Amino acid sequence: MGMSSVTTESKNIYRVQGFTCAGCAAKFEKNVKELPGVEDAQVNFGASKLTVYGETSIDNLEKAGAFEGLKIYPEKQQRALEKEPFWKKKTTRTTAVSALFLLAGWLAGEYYGEGSSSSVLLYLVSICIGGYSLFRKGIRNLVRLDFDMSTLMTVAILGAAAIGEWGEGATVVFLFAISEALESYSMEKARQSIRSLMEIAPKEATIRRGDTDLQIPVGDIQIGDIMIVKPGQKIAMDGIVIGGKSTVNQAAITGESIPVKKELEDDVFAGTLNEEGLLEVKVTKRVEDTTISKIIHLVEEAQAEKAPSQAFVDRFAKYYTPAIMILALGIIVIPPLFLGGDWGEWVYRGLAVLVVGCPCALVISTPVSIVTAIGNAAKNGVLIKGGLHLEEAANLSIIAFDKTGTLTKGVPTVTDFVRIQGPEDKELLAIAAAIEKGSQHPLASAIVRKADQHVSDIANWKVDEFTSITGKGAKAVVNDQLYFIGSPRLFQELLPNGIDTGLNESIELLQLQGKTVMVLGTEKEVMALIAVADEIRTSSKEVIQKLRSLGITKTVMLTGDNRATGEAIGEQVDIHEVKAELLPEQKLQAIKELKTNGKVAMVGDGVNDAPALAVADLGIAMGGAGTDVALETADIALMGDDLSKLPFTISLSRKTLTIIKQNIAFALLIKLVALLLIVPGWLTLWIAIFADMGATLIVMLNGMRLLRVKR
Repeated sequence: MGMSSVTTESKNIYRVQGFTCAGCAAKFEKNVKELPGVEDAQVNFGASKLTVYGETSIDNLEKAGAFEGLKIYPEKQQRALEKEPFWKKKTTRTTAVSALFLLAGWLAGEYYGEGSSSSVLLYLVSICIGGYSLFRKGIRNLVRLDFDMSTLMTVAILGAAAIGEWGEGATVVFLFAISEALESYSMEKARQSIRSLMEIAPKEATIRRGDTDLQIPVGDIQIGDIMIVKPGQKIAMDGIVIGGKSTVNQAAITGESIPVKKELEDDVFAGTLNEEGLLEVKVTKRVEDTTISKIIHLVEEAQAEKAPSQAFVDRFAKYYTPAIMILALGIIVIPPLFLGGDWGEWVYRGLAVLVVGCPCALVISTPVSIVTAIGNAAKNGVLIKGGLHLEEAANLSIIAFDKTGTLTKGVPTVTDFVRIQGPEDKELLAIAAAIEKGSQHPLASAIVRKADQHVSDIANWKVDEFTSITGKGAKAVVNDQLYFIGSPRLFQELLPNGIDTGLNESIELLQLQGKTVMVLGTEKEVMALIAVADEIRTSSKEVIQKLRSLGITKTVMLTGDNRATGEAIGEQVDIHEVKAELLPEQKLQAIKELKTNGKVAMVGDGVNDAPALAVADLGIAMGGAGTDVALETADIALMGDDLSKLPFTISLSRKTLTIIKQNIAFALLIKLVALLLIVPGWLTLWIAIFADMGATLIVMLNGMRLLRVKR
């Protein structure tokens, strides 16, 4: 590959092909940081990505990764990773040839006698072919006093050859090569869940310009272009429907199994499948800003964020490998020098310690589980933004829910309009709608929709001096008269004598039915009551029950709505506790109080609940698809408006944490058992490497069980 200078921008991201282990990724990162012009560098092993801060060339980057034969190319380059069959890989072929010479050496030993020149020669060839790349790395590291897995194995194999254990040395080379291949294969398998996301969206789209339909690459599509999507085609870009009707399968983005109806003004997402009608879509985002692009980016970044268990393993491994080298040296030197032991026997035992001490299984135990779990979650429409949050979800004991848009559908409708005095019904409704057109509150949209059905001239109503009254309502001058609309609490404070008893009874009766009551009037009198109800999600009660069965000790609903409405909805969904009539800062305070009793998650829409989401131990946003705020502020985003993904997420996180603990415990236990075998002299080199390889394989297979966790 020729020289390809990086742009002058300070940050550049590349794809990396050829990583075989986490240790190699760390070494590559270190090498890149030492390159001239590079200020800093970060390698994401799980996503096979490199971020470089500074200026260098792709040739220099590939030289930094030459020890591993890494291939580098810019992230934005439209190029799929080369999928080389396992049996075609160079390492697979050399391992196979090494195995043939190992077998031939064993047969020669059986025929001509163990230690014969023919068997030694065949074993030597097996070692050289199978261990060539290992020795290159190991000897280089040994010279630098950089003790890693390659160093341990190189010293052990060369030591075995030095004391005449050629057969065992060749066996160690062969088994270590298999172990490395299995580790590489398992990480590639875990990454496939992310690769599949990358391949969801088409690379080209049909764009209508003038009277001509053009097939162009997605990178050339501009915001505002009109995209034509035929039935059976995948949608290539995020946009808004401006023509046609259809149903779209959004499973790739939201995890929903049922196709969603799309009509005029509806949003559509790149990577989703148009099933029935022809759609004309106005493109609203560039290819790098689409929802699927953001999901891929966030998931890959999540893989780079180390979970607490991973941080523990990294700290442990930092001291573990040098400790093994010191222990092996002690076993080799102390018994012969001070206890009269045989040098050959104790050198052999020391080499066995080096082999069994190889931390492959320990190092891979956490990453393979985290990558697999995050990928599985993404395929099911749950975006988990890091191993830290994945583990946090496993430890939850309290979950707080916003009401509107979370436990309810978030599309309220006017159920009752009660005129008290003043103008006629339609005029009062028009006044209310005229004020609420300036409000962003979900209840305001219900009144506007109601007025659109019954009043034809809302646009003619003159509105001045609109002011939102936080947590209580709004006021505005309509046709030269100042009106207020908001909660009964607003009018209780506003009116000289408060709301009279008879009217309060009417309000309470509506509230007991689970309805939110808004009052319309002036600073002197109440003119109308408007009752609005928000339909409860069909899954809400079932989700609360599932959470209880998972051991969540307390569920709480936090709402700005009145207590009677909150209690009515809380009773319907069977929630433990309802905290009503809360302002945004009071929701935040409620979360802080709940945190004194355990780990707390806040589930909200990611917009109005941003402060509470931020202060909770775990912020979970509903309906993250297309909502930038939800994707950016939450720790976990449920991409569809499907609350049933919450129990799945908690189950997956708990399973992940359990598997990580199992993997770490098993990896350490098998090392301990193998080391104890040294005392009676039962630990041979081939048993040591077989134990390490077996532990690595079991840890990887155990981690990949997370792919089987279903919703």
